[in-house]
Amino acid sequence: MKIYTKKGDSGDTSLFGGDRVSKSHERIEAYGNVDELNSQVGLAASYNLSDKGTKYLRKIQEQLFTLGADLATPPSSETRIDRIAENDIQFLEDAIDELEEHLDPLKKFILPGGSQPGATLHVARTVCRRAERATVACQQVDNISDECLKYLNRLSDFLFVIARYENKQAGIREEKWQP
Repeated sequence: MKIYTKKGDSGDTSLFGGDRVSKSHERIEAYGNVDELNSQVGLAASYNLSDKGTKYLRKIQEQLFTLGADLATPPSSETRIDRIAENDIQFLEDAIDELEEHLDPLKKFILPGGSQPGATLHVARTVCRRAERATVACQQVDNISDECLKYLNRLSDFLFVIARYENKQAGIREEKWQP
């Protein structure tokens, strides 16, 4: 089987379930941003992370594949897939709570950066926010579950916290923003 099919050469693509849409369709934009986010998380995971960081990012990447499939499959489709659910959101909340136990409370804004994994996770957070915006735009014209939006919102919080955690594990001091 060849990797190229030539079916998208005219600017359209297939959703799960078979519907063909423009590659500029809101649904494609949303799951394309999630795909980019998954790659960014994979880049962060390629660095020397804490054991917790490695474990969490692996799980996040699996959840991002589920999210991408969820966004690529209209609810009306007869294709049966796993979808983002409340337990995925709860996983993120539990992880945030666990990591925050090791961090000083924030009293000022911090500049994104630090160690390679920390800085990369800050970039992932911004890509996550873009994916969230694209998913909101898609939800305004198409049927997207509230769980997808909640997951992305919580994931950006998680990525911020794990960036701080990894910087602390690396012994990198947070730089406070001085207006």
